[in-house]
Amino acid sequence: MSPPPFRILFAVYPGMTQLDFTGPHQFFIRAPGCEVIVASRDGGDVPSDGLVFARTARLADVPGCDLLCVPGGTNALDAALDDSFISELRRLAADARYITSVCTGSLILGAAGLLRGRRAACHWAWRDLLKPFGAIPDDGRVVRDGNVITGGGVTAGIDFALVVLAEIAGPQVAQTLQLGFEYAPAPPFEAGRPEHAPPDILAACRQGLARLAATREAQTREAASRLATQH
Repeated sequence: MSPPPFRILFAVYPGMTQLDFTGPHQFFIRAPGCEVIVASRDGGDVPSDGLVFARTARLADVPGCDLLCVPGGTNALDAALDDSFISELRRLAADARYITSVCTGSLILGAAGLLRGRRAACHWAWRDLLKPFGAIPDDGRVVRDGNVITGGGVTAGIDFALVVLAEIAGPQVAQTLQLGFEYAPAPPFEAGRPEHAPPDILAACRQGLARLAATREAQTREAASRLATQH
C-alpha cells in the first residue's frame, strides 16, 4: 500500500504577487509523492498581477495539509487584516508539519501569530515590519527556524522551493528538478539586493515603494494590535 501523498497547500488571495506563488508551485507540482492544493478564502477565481487563477478551493473546505505556504503581494497586509483568512491559516498551521511563506507572505504568518520568536525572511523593503509580530527579521534568501521556512522577496521563492524539496523529497529530487527547469541564475545586472544595486537604482526603487510605506506600516500596527488582544 503506497503512503498518502505529501499535501502542499498554497493559501492565496486577491492581489498576491503571482511569481511568489507560481515559482514554488512549478517545482512542487512536479515533485513525486506530492499533492498540491490551491485555496483561497472564498474559493473560485483569484486575480493576481493581471492573471486570474481559476477554481481555487475554499480554505474552510480543506481539512488539513502537511505544508502550508503563503505568498506575498501588494495586498499582503489586507490579507493579514482579514480575520476569516487568518483564522483558516491558524487552523491549518496547527497540524501542518511545515509553515512557510515567500516574500511578504511572512507578514501574514506574523499576523496569524505563527512567527513569535522565530527568525524569518521577507522582501528587503518590508523586513522590519516583522518585528511588531514578535518575529526576528533575517536577511537570508531562505531562512529556516524549526518547522518554519520562509523565502525572501519574490524570486527567492524558487530557492525556497528547492530547500523545501530537499527536505521533503531529498536532494536528488530537488537537483533533478532544478536541472530539468534549467534553474541556473545568471542575471545581466548585479542589482538584485539593495547592498549591491547602484545608488541611483536603489534610490528610484525606494522612491517607488515609499508610496506604500505609510499604508503598510499602519496596517502592520493594526494587525499587531489585533494579535496582542488575542493573547
